[in-house]
Amino acid sequence: MVVVTTPLIPAPELVALLARDASAVTVLDVRYRLGGPPGREEFERGHVPGAAYVDLDADLAAPAGPRGRHPLPGVEVLQAAMRRAGVRGDRAVVVLDDWAGHAAARAWWLLRFHGHPDVRVLDGAWPAWLEAGGPVETGPTTLEPGDFVARPGGMPVVDVDGALDVGVLVDARAAERYRGEVEPVDPVAGHVPGAVNVPTSANLGADGRFRGPAELRELYAAVGATPDADVAAYCGSGVTAAHDVLAMEVAGVPAALWPGSWSEWVADPARPVATGPTSGRP
Repeated sequence: MVVVTTPLIPAPELVALLARDASAVTVLDVRYRLGGPPGREEFERGHVPGAAYVDLDADLAAPAGPRGRHPLPGVEVLQAAMRRAGVRGDRAVVVLDDWAGHAAARAWWLLRFHGHPDVRVLDGAWPAWLEAGGPVETGPTTLEPGDFVARPGGMPVVDVDGALDVGVLVDARAAERYRGEVEPVDPVAGHVPGAVNVPTSANLGADGRFRGPAELRELYAAVGATPDADVAAYCGSGVTAAHDVLAMEVAGVPAALWPGSWSEWVADPARPVATGPTSGRP
């Protein structure tokens, strides 16, 4: 396994890697759209040859409840899902989706959190694979089980009780949701008091790929998220926040994830809610 210097892999590099040795990497396809059609159907219509489909709701999250809409899965659940997908502890993993990297970032974070040392996200997602001329396989796949052992603790997290203590709390949702102008999913609109807003869309260029490290450093430095700051990210349910954590990793800014995010915060009506632009801490 190589030393990972970036959490992203360009599509041409993955095409070449698989052409040289298809057994060198496990490819996970995490197609998912909030409220959209099942990702497995899209997967079976066309995917990277040899890839495994991973269901975000079933494999990468626990059932919704007081801890939010997409709590972290149990360690045993995650380990079993990754083994079914062929993930091995000594083999690189590449994750992709068709949602600009949002679902893939969740899988990347979970694997890193549970101790896998070599995980990257396909930059530009499924469209980038097609643009690079990557071969396409259809139908279901039969995979050799992996041996991945999940050992949680490899990435920093914050919980609902510590959210207000974070130095720079980044809200990854769209600006209008952050400001509380609309809320299509959760019962309360607004944001955690004192949080700053970097929508995941800002992480990407016009081509759908992540901006370069220098651009991302500038983007996050503008809200105080620098390499020496205490930084964490949240979103609606902890899924798309991983996209901001991934972008900050590219920028060299270590950041924790708040898995419960806004959906956990508003489960208790006693917790304070801010609307409009960035506000001070209560």
